[in-house]
Amino acid sequence: MDITDESSDEPRKRGRPKVSSDEDKRTHIVEVARRVFVKYGYAGSTTAVVASEAGVSKQTLYKLFQSKEELFAAVVGAHRRLMLDLPRPAEDIPIAASLERIFMIDMDEDTDAERAGFLQLVFREATQFPELIDILQREGILTSRQHLADWLSDRRAEGRLSLDDPESGARMLMDMIFGGMGPPEGRVQAWPDRALMLAHLHRCIAIFAAGVAAA
Repeated sequence: MDITDESSDEPRKRGRPKVSSDEDKRTHIVEVARRVFVKYGYAGSTTAVVASEAGVSKQTLYKLFQSKEELFAAVVGAHRRLMLDLPRPAEDIPIAASLERIFMIDMDEDTDAERAGFLQLVFREATQFPELIDILQREGILTSRQHLADWLSDRRAEGRLSLDDPESGARMLMDMIFGGMGPPEGRVQAWPDRALMLAHLHRCIAIFAAGVAAA
């Protein structure tokens, strides 16, 4: 993505490439920041490094993000879509198939490693920066859980599953799936073969779907 960082005080000449919007710049900076945080760690990353690698001025970055912590929160918010593909419209497919899409069970290995790497960064540096867990909880886990609970509640209203407490169901699903993706002993130790992990995750969803009589 090409980002042109120009002074807003300078008039645009005819034929000059259009300056990207603040939203375009924000999206670009967040994506670059995610890579910077994973590469250097939270402690080793600075807003100056992010600005340099994003090709924008520090003034532009601080216009959009007032601090490194605010930038990290934005990265967590964007990363949330790598964890759960929600919200999403209703689909005319079995509930289990929709849940596999929501959790992106069969995402490619590189993207899967990318989302795992960011979570490992948070947990690795949480002892030094406990606010990272608070940000992950607030901007990532709680929001994702609510989106999933809302989705389950909508499917219940359609009569496609039987679940007395969608929020509990959402917690149950996230515990099973994310616990399988990132077990305490580490993914390599738990799943020497990636196919075994995928089979486990598919099984978790199938058992949940059967338990709520999903259509």
